[in-house]
Amino acid sequence: MVPTVWSAAKRKNLIRKKDYSPLHWDKYFKSKHDVVTASGDSFRVYECGEVGPVLLFLHGGGFSALSWALLSAEVTTLVKCRCVAFDLRGHGDTVTSDDTDLSAERMSSDVGDVVSSLFKDDPPPIILVGHSMGGAIAVHTAVRGLIPTLIGIAVIDVVEGTAMDALTSMQSFLRGRPKIFDTMEKAIEWAVRSGQIQNLESARVSMVGQLKSAESNETGTEELEHSHDSQTDIIAEELEEDGEDEDSSSGSNHPYPLIRVQSPSSPSIQPSSTSGFALKLPSLPTPKIHKYTWRIDLSKTEKFWKGWFEGLSQKFLSCPAPKMLILAGPDRLDKDLTIGQMQGKFQLNLLPQCGHAVHEDLPDKVADILANFMLRHRVTEPLANFQRSIPGC
Repeated sequence: MVPTVWSAAKRKNLIRKKDYSPLHWDKYFKSKHDVVTASGDSFRVYECGEVGPVLLFLHGGGFSALSWALLSAEVTTLVKCRCVAFDLRGHGDTVTSDDTDLSAERMSSDVGDVVSSLFKDDPPPIILVGHSMGGAIAVHTAVRGLIPTLIGIAVIDVVEGTAMDALTSMQSFLRGRPKIFDTMEKAIEWAVRSGQIQNLESARVSMVGQLKSAESNETGTEELEHSHDSQTDIIAEELEEDGEDEDSSSGSNHPYPLIRVQSPSSPSIQPSSTSGFALKLPSLPTPKIHKYTWRIDLSKTEKFWKGWFEGLSQKFLSCPAPKMLILAGPDRLDKDLTIGQMQGKFQLNLLPQCGHAVHEDLPDKVADILANFMLRHRVTEPLANFQRSIPGC
């Protein structure tokens, strides 16, 4: 037998190419809707889960509610809980009278307003979960007592000391990011290759909420929604046609269901050069050809940065509700938090094998941490055979 010699080109073709195409939100959340507050501002909200305490997710600067997609889908399979994530002011598909006011006071008030509009006079037990900027806003919301049914707060990868130190280099970091992407796929690929989001699946759903059309300003989520709806319509039409064919045969005396065999002249089957016939899938609408840019220009929010993080450690420690800090490394703890942690004032979890977007990089591990946090404080019940990983839970 003559051994097969593979060329470098052939070996390269055997390597599976990564899929950077965007993913739709409905793979992870059950519903999407807009909540209009008393002031007339409209906030885009995503939800999943049926019963139990509400995990209210606040995303980081530049991200969107879709940042919580994988985590929400995972944690609702572990314990009884509901997940609610919304686009903060100036982000995603939220529309307000002033998208430029990203002060801690304004944004924490938004959180209280959304809770009031969403749950009216009967809010359920709520645990605030915030990442980066969203973590700071969660603390401000808790300290101001804007959520009367608050039963816990979890802050992900933000502490005062390191945050304040990082502000001096933040503009340089933002200037180093691409300003324009040729396609949504290119933006997702950049996010993964740059390490902004290390989890490919999470990047495919999360990055959609961070982008908008450079020409029309239409958000990435709205554009994806159009193509998703078109695809759903095509599938629905074909199912309807199949149903009509089956109905037309219902009056026959045949003991078995009708099996349709299409001829070569059928528009759904075309001749193939190798096998004779090949299935032709329904064609989707041609994607729009235009460039993408960031939904929000974070460089213009600099005047609010100090207000987000200054005094954050003491505010966090002063929150009366059970507290948890999830960090990508122990070096992020500042003096106040180090002392507070030694005194047992909050639960600390370290996940060093990830980047800043901890909950996106390791959604299963963060889901496990949140589930155990809720079980530890006896505010929920486990589902199926969920194993508690923390002794004493």
